[in-house]
Parts: sequence; structure tokens; C-alpha cells
Amino acid sequence: MASDPSGPAKAEQAKAGTEGDGAGKARGGAWAFQIISTLIYFALVVGAVLRWETLGWGPLVWLAASILVGVIRGPYAKSTRQNVIVDDRKNLSEKLLLAAMFLAGGILPVLHLATGVFSFADYSLPVWASIAGAALQAPFLWLFWRSHADLGKNWSVSLEVREDHGLVTRGVYSKMRHPMYAAIWIAAIAQPLLIHNWIAGVGVLPAFLAMYLIRTPQEEKMMRDRFGDAYDRYAARTGRIFPRFAGAQTEAAA
Repeated sequence: MASDPSGPAKAEQAKAGTEGDGAGKARGGAWAFQIISTLIYFALVVGAVLRWETLGWGPLVWLAASILVGVIRGPYAKSTRQNVIVDDRKNLSEKLLLAAMFLAGGILPVLHLATGVFSFADYSLPVWASIAGAALQAPFLWLFWRSHADLGKNWSVSLEVREDHGLVTRGVYSKMRHPMYAAIWIAAIAQPLLIHNWIAGVGVLPAFLAMYLIRTPQEEKMMRDRFGDAYDRYAARTGRIFPRFAGAQTEAAA
């Protein structure tokens, strides 16, 4: 019996269709999770605002800054959604680090502010500490925004390289390799100054310390694998999270 030459093609089409359906379902599930988590977050934000007399002004400053973080990041997250990823290095440790930061830097603080659930772990600080925490929001938000603006479509929340990925050495990246981490360090230091609680306030420090120590070397290795000597030359003239001004130059994106 003669074989049907269209059989392999049909099988490939069916396989591609199944894979496409699976990817579509995954994207749909991710969107559903994002929508639900956003609604829950803003419900907690409303709850926190309603407790403003109990909380005082310091936590409300933190709350306003956290909302601005979403406003800053949102457009860049949307613009990179269609990126074609050619090197994806997300692993279990990466997912755990991101989850820990999501909890310690977002969910647990706003949950506490809305409900007072961790009030047993409260502590007291003088007014100047809250003033210092509030003052730190200005450099944090500026550096956070500037880092996203300079990276553009090269930004990603996780360890991955997109097609036509460029080595960004302009703007704040001309002086330091990880200005976004520098911004998050500022925010992490400010959080316990504004939220006087060992869980909702201080908890972000060990979470981000773990992320910084584990993720930064992995990210730099990924960049070296992608850009080779160009990244080594860039690293030699820039600081990691502190700006290096002596001999700093700005190159065009590789």
C-alpha cells in the first residue's frame, strides 16, 4: 500500500497545533494569575489606606512608592512581552529568589498594613528614621526608572537574553553594571525605616541580599557568554552597584 506523503506534514501540523495550544494556555494562565494577584494587591492597598490613622504617614509613603514602582515598570513589561528569547536561564533557585522578593518586598508588607497581622513583631523608631526612609524614595524611584529607560527592550524580570540583545553601556549603565540592583538596595534599606515591623519591614533585607549574592554572578556570566571580551572591558571600567567615574566611557550598544 502506498504511504500518504502528506501524513508526516499533518503530524507535524498537529504537533505544532498542540504545542501552540499549550503555550496559549500557559500564557492565559499567567495572565489570569496576574489579574487576580493585581486585584488582591489593590484590595489590600485600599485596606491599608483606610487604616491611615493607625499606620501613620511612614507606611503610606512606602505604599505610594510601591504603586509608583508598578507604574514605572508596567510599560516596559508590556513592551518586552513579544521578545524572542534565545537564552533562558530561569531555574529553581531563580524562581525561589523572585518569589521571596515578591513576598518580602510586596505581599507581606501590604498584607500587614491592611490587616495588622504581624503587629506582634512591631518595633519603634524615632521620627528621623521615617524621614530618612521617605527621603530615600526619591533616589530609589529615579534610579529605578532610569535603569528601565536605559535598558528598554533589553530588560527582563528574569535571567534571559533576547534576540538582538544589546550590551547597554549608556546612561546610568555607563557608570555601574547593576543600577537596578542599586535602586532596589536603596528601597530595601528604606523599607524597615518606614514600616516598623520585623517581618513586613526588615524581612526584605535578607530576601534581597540572597538574590543579590546569588543572582548577580549568574547574570554577569550570562552577559560574558553573550558578549565576551566586550563585557569584560565594560566590567573593568564600571562599578557593580556603586558608580565608578574614573575612566568611565560610554560605548554604543553592542
